[in-house]
Amino acid sequence: MQTLPARAIDDSASAFYGDALMRLSDAGIPYLIGGAFAFAQYAKIERDTKDLDVFVRRRDCRRALALLDEAGYRTELPFPHWLGKVYSNGHLIDMIFSSGNGVAAVDDLWFTHAGEAEIFGVKVRLCPAEEMIWSKAFVQERERFDGADVLHLFRALGTSLDWGRLLMRFADHWRVLFAHVVMFGYVYPDQRNRIPEWVLEELVGRLAAEPQEPDNRFCYGTYLSREQYLTDIQEHGYRDPRIEPQGPMTQEEIDVWTAAIGEV
Repeated sequence: MQTLPARAIDDSASAFYGDALMRLSDAGIPYLIGGAFAFAQYAKIERDTKDLDVFVRRRDCRRALALLDEAGYRTELPFPHWLGKVYSNGHLIDMIFSSGNGVAAVDDLWFTHAGEAEIFGVKVRLCPAEEMIWSKAFVQERERFDGADVLHLFRALGTSLDWGRLLMRFADHWRVLFAHVVMFGYVYPDQRNRIPEWVLEELVGRLAAEPQEPDNRFCYGTYLSREQYLTDIQEHGYRDPRIEPQGPMTQEEIDVWTAAIGEV
């Protein structure tokens, strides 16, 4: 079992994270470790981190927060469509059950395909690489872009990834996956064979078959950045595809998430 590295984690943070994880485990609340720790395991790239990303199913988030609140930690659910937080002496756990755009919800498949590791003395399970790619591929803000993470995961795991599950995950958003696949071939020309040929053929075929002028007026950029395409929604008459029933979010959830621009 792999012991995950923990750069820039001091003793007080380690004690907090280890205690919180052990409490979740003892309570039988299923969770996965993601973020810098899982990324280091898969991509073999270590980097400093100031928090711990814990992934749970939506139905378990409030129970997990309540458990850690009872243990004396400060908790909140600032974004009820995807994220809770746990605080202790300046340290932070993000309790994640979806993504900011509402697309990458944690479901049973995350747990079915999870790996195993040890961190802070606790045996844990890791977010699958495919689901990490799925969620990271949409993070394209001015202040944060996770595209390099996606390409590093392709480079490290491309030939062993479950590409069928990746295509299933991206579903109608397959162009986002295609964009990263194309960029991978640009960044690592000597590694292009790490993307299976059938995947390229499938994506190119989808592109060729798409109508040139679809009958809608949506700006899908809001799935990639909650800020940079607001002008298209607010001033240029485009519709926001995140809103139900077209998308996974309510208008209220979008309003809360938009109001927090610059804070999270």
